[in-house]
Amino acid sequence: MTSSEDTKDWIILNMIPSVGSSISRRLVKFFGSPSAVLMASLRELSMVRGVTPSVCQNIIDYRDSIQVDRELDLINQYNCKVITIADENYPSSLKAIYDPPPILYVKGNLLPADSYAISVVGTRNATTYGIKVAEQLSGQLASRGITIVSGMAHGIDTFAHNGALNAKGRTIAVMGCGLDIIYPAENSSLFEKIISSGAVISELPMGTKPHRGMFPRRNRIISGMSLGTLVVEASKQSGAMITVDCALEQGREVFAVPGQIFSDTSKGTNELIKQGAKLVDSVEDILNELPSYAFQSSENESLKNEDAIIESQLSQEESAIWKVINSSPIHIDDISRRSALPIYKVSSTLVMLELKGLVQQLAGKMFVRKSSSF
Repeated sequence: MTSSEDTKDWIILNMIPSVGSSISRRLVKFFGSPSAVLMASLRELSMVRGVTPSVCQNIIDYRDSIQVDRELDLINQYNCKVITIADENYPSSLKAIYDPPPILYVKGNLLPADSYAISVVGTRNATTYGIKVAEQLSGQLASRGITIVSGMAHGIDTFAHNGALNAKGRTIAVMGCGLDIIYPAENSSLFEKIISSGAVISELPMGTKPHRGMFPRRNRIISGMSLGTLVVEASKQSGAMITVDCALEQGREVFAVPGQIFSDTSKGTNELIKQGAKLVDSVEDILNELPSYAFQSSENESLKNEDAIIESQLSQEESAIWKVINSSPIHIDDISRRSALPIYKVSSTLVMLELKGLVQQLAGKMFVRKSSSF
């Protein structure tokens, strides 16, 4: 566990201009501790391979002028904590990426269970379809014990967090600014809800304002916190696609929800599917790809119990039809064939199941279970 003094030195190092995450880790590896880095001479700093003379000079110039006590006061004032890469509770999945942040500012709590996480990202200009998909898939994942990670931006990010919260699951927001700033400001209520059901995190010092250059680096943390990244809607040139690039570089799974071929917000996701991303039209498409999915058997048992409760409240015909309908659309003729019921009986029974909120009719006489449909 990092001592308070070591944490303080990590904070100072993180606040020195031009000392990014990879350079600070390289320096600490060379000198043995952040304290030793801050005490090194210019000549000693220049011995570290890959550290430019200007960065070495910045360390000398800024190490004694960084207002670290003010930073610590702000951390306490905003009820944050700092986790360093040397701490035992630093997220293991994030530590495994090529360029992990040396420190994380955290509001809320990170738990070991968060190692089972999926990031959900997409366009800020979400369609009604994208909003519904993001909320439902995030909720279904969260209800199965998967933590939802996103960036709290407008659009898909917001509805991914909301889906997890509505399912009473865990969610983590990764910010591209200091944790004393809520961005976008309209999400202040969401910000507080996320803290109570997970965490809001950032690698950036307090008071750091959001700007375009911060978000690509923020995206590597979003994907790095996760076993895989799900893209719901995204144009070809978007921040979500940057997150996908990060996920691929980190060796993580990439999932994509197909969209309308005429929609610009689906061109990125459809292109990802062409390139080999896992096509997702139900939550099982994601769960089946997760390694060592510890909750699968217990969750399947829970779902079986839920189905049994529903079936116990149905008539014989309703139960026969309910059993052959799932999250994949099925035509009324196939329902009749699989349930061994005549088409007129199937038609009238489906009406009753719709009234009970158990199934939904789609175009072309196709039906799905309502709880799993988009």
